[in-house]
Amino acid sequence: MTRLLASALLWLWVLPAAAHHVLGRPSYNLNEDSNTPPSMQLETQIGDYFVNYMVYPAFPRPGESGRINLYVYRRDGGAPYRGRVAFEVRDDSWFSTREERIGEQTADDNVFRQGFVFSQAGDYIITAKFEDRGQPYRIDFPLRVGAPSPVRPLSLAAGVLLSVLAAVSLVQRRRLMRARLRAAREERAA
Repeated sequence: MTRLLASALLWLWVLPAAAHHVLGRPSYNLNEDSNTPPSMQLETQIGDYFVNYMVYPAFPRPGESGRINLYVYRRDGGAPYRGRVAFEVRDDSWFSTREERIGEQTADDNVFRQGFVFSQAGDYIITAKFEDRGQPYRIDFPLRVGAPSPVRPLSLAAGVLLSVLAAVSLVQRRRLMRARLRAAREERAA
């Protein structure tokens, strides 16, 4: 029995370990300068192309550099796009119309890599533009920089609506009280 237990322990000790992390880095495919997966990975189809979009690091912060990786390849056959892709950014708000060009990139190992640094936290829309065979392509992707605001537009609208309802309720209550007081005075006078 002791031999059996010793051989089982030796067998478990000799077996190679299936490590999920190697030297603190996850074993799945990561970016070369990031130790976390991308914050966002989207794949979409536009015209004759499939587009895959990733943002590094996982949680971009204001004042720190980040990068967008864009893969563009044809639907028929999977050939990568070989032209240039222009990247633009704008605020993700209803009232912002100003766009700013952040760069134009050529493919590096079939990946269009665009760096960015945002000085302020917020929600942004990144636009990737390219042209193939006279056909323009435009793809918009959301990007969150910094921690999300605790006050969202929907919760702000709900707060305003509740405030308006409370104000209307108070005004109606005062009117009702005044009408009751007036009726009581008129009854006493009569």
